[in-house]
Amino acid sequence: MAKKSNAGGRQQTNSTRHPGATDNVPGRAGRILAKANKDGTYDTAVQRETAVLVAVPDKRQAEARTQEYLDELAFLAETAGVDVQHRFVQRLDKPDIRTFVGEGKLAEIKAYVSHQGISVVIFDDDLSPSQLRNLEAELQVKIVDRSLLIIDIFATRAKSATARAQVELAQYQYLLPRLTGLWSHLDKQRGGGVSQRGPGETEIETDRRVVRDRIALLKEKLKDFDKQSHTQRKSRGGIVRVALVGYTNVGKSTIMNLLSRSDVFAENKLFATVDSTVRKISFDNIPFLLSDTVGFIRKLPTRLIESFKSTLDEIREADLLVHVVDISHPTFEDQIEVVNATLKDIEAADKSMLLVFNKIDQYRHDTETEKLAGFEGMNEDEDAPRRPTLTQLQATYMAKMHDPVLFISAQERENIDELRALLTRHVAKLHYQRYPNSVIDYSTEE
Repeated sequence: MAKKSNAGGRQQTNSTRHPGATDNVPGRAGRILAKANKDGTYDTAVQRETAVLVAVPDKRQAEARTQEYLDELAFLAETAGVDVQHRFVQRLDKPDIRTFVGEGKLAEIKAYVSHQGISVVIFDDDLSPSQLRNLEAELQVKIVDRSLLIIDIFATRAKSATARAQVELAQYQYLLPRLTGLWSHLDKQRGGGVSQRGPGETEIETDRRVVRDRIALLKEKLKDFDKQSHTQRKSRGGIVRVALVGYTNVGKSTIMNLLSRSDVFAENKLFATVDSTVRKISFDNIPFLLSDTVGFIRKLPTRLIESFKSTLDEIREADLLVHVVDISHPTFEDQIEVVNATLKDIEAADKSMLLVFNKIDQYRHDTETEKLAGFEGMNEDEDAPRRPTLTQLQATYMAKMHDPVLFISAQERENIDELRALLTRHVAKLHYQRYPNSVIDYSTEE
């Protein structure tokens, strides 16, 4: 069989079978045997995939903003277990309709992928089915767009039956328009059945029907889960409900653990929490329910918002929202806008809200913007960490972004007592409006 070498020096055959298959053993078994060592053994350890990132920003977008977006995409890739090796950026008025990037940039990506043995190319935008097929045919590696990457992370994080069904639905909805070209056998036709005329249906049509049936089944299953969740929420009676909301990885689960003394999973990765968690808490004999909800993110796939309806109902039906912000993030103002826009999309933007800036222990301000932020004379010792005090933070523009605003460090447990007191005052007001004849002492009320 004739062989040829590509730019990276790897040999390719003219075989139409899956790459890596041995001459006499097809399929997955052949691919495993092809990796065997000389002594007949093979490494069963899971190999981390390597990836390059690709962004096609508008020509007017600042370079610093582009890199911040790529930093977030790299963090998503790391959360998914992928090692990022390189970044490619091409500024266009609009993405190429065929391959998203221009021909020159595509050739550059192809040369790097081939030479470095990269296994995944990740795009910071959604790709159309035709763009996905064209890129896979051109680059000969796995192509992942932003939506698929986020859905994949959700799939690894989902634990409850409801969350797993929600993620599976999002996966199938993503897959349906992209079935063509995923498998080489899809152009074959099944034979017509008994009493059926014509050549029969193609396998792609069969697979589409199977996927549509699965989507319909999952939607029915989620309706049942939604009814169960609605019944559970109704059974909670008139107790005040508070929901923690915010961008992903801002520390909501850590705050949840501090306030409820529970052990909700918290990790310094994106979407550590996918399943909503509810805990009953009582401050000064005032009971309320606190929910830790899924974090939002820039360009959150619409399919996930639709699929996670029952989870987002915890936000819609809450009496009070605690919007948690990572003050140490360089683009926290953009993250606030993303959260507010998402709350508007799910019809929860008009609710009472507390704005809580978290991670003040990690917040640093550079010299050039100290005066603008109101940190004149902060830390005159040049060797000292440039961290503002609580008093300085409370005198900045950030303290005027909402009413009320609080600055805390959940990790260092700094100013947590003030957070409890603020929550108690607002929950007490809501509780008193609901139960005006309550005998609870409301001396903490503002």
